[in-house]
Amino acid sequence: METRTNKQWLWALPVSLAALVITGCQERPAPKTEQASTAKQENVQTIPLIQAKVVPVKLSKPEACDAEGCTQYEIQTVKTNLKWVDDYFLDRVKKADPIAFSTAPNQKINTAEGANPNLSQSSTYIRFVSQQYDRATFAIQTYTYSSGAAHGMYHQEFVNFDLKNKKRLALQDIMVKGTEQQLLNTLYDSNSIWLEQHSIDREKLKLSDNFYYGANGIVFVYPLYELASYVEGMTELTLPYSALGKLIKAEYLPGLPKYPSS
Repeated sequence: METRTNKQWLWALPVSLAALVITGCQERPAPKTEQASTAKQENVQTIPLIQAKVVPVKLSKPEACDAEGCTQYEIQTVKTNLKWVDDYFLDRVKKADPIAFSTAPNQKINTAEGANPNLSQSSTYIRFVSQQYDRATFAIQTYTYSSGAAHGMYHQEFVNFDLKNKKRLALQDIMVKGTEQQLLNTLYDSNSIWLEQHSIDREKLKLSDNFYYGANGIVFVYPLYELASYVEGMTELTLPYSALGKLIKAEYLPGLPKYPSS
């Protein structure tokens, strides 16, 4: 009897060791601190890298006519990997030139016998400019020519987006509250030579809501004739990033290197 009992104990030993091995190989739950860190990483919002190409917009009336004459329309927009951005620009062009999207038939042109009908032009081009992490800039370029005019008129509007909050950024959105006059004074001082050469007093200069992020600072863009002649084109005044630390909200300023003080 004693010998049989010892043999049973010996058979039980390998089974017990196998159970210990299996138990040791089972995955242990992650520590609470590790679980919290993983959950935090999953909640971090990923900022997409914009991919954009220019595409033509299909128009109901590429040439729209009324009693006075006809206008030829050409519109190109951007196709990106962000639908809300695409929808924004498509909505803009539809509101700007609704007649080009109208399905109503063209009117008959009233012209004197033998005279050529008036023919005007309207063009809109939208393009992607740049992206700085959660900020992206696009440009809307327009050109219009009215029949009989000495020359056409063009304009370029920059559109800045906050990609994190999915909204367009106006100047008031990025400025520190209550710093408008200080920002204006700094802009004048940073461009005083050019402004004085064009006889523009400090009181005459206004802030423009048309701006973009340039290589060295925020660039304020002014329409034709506002600060200079037609020949000189649209005026651009740069406000250096180094002067904007207390004027523009930190989240809307690019990261800048810190140079050692002399």
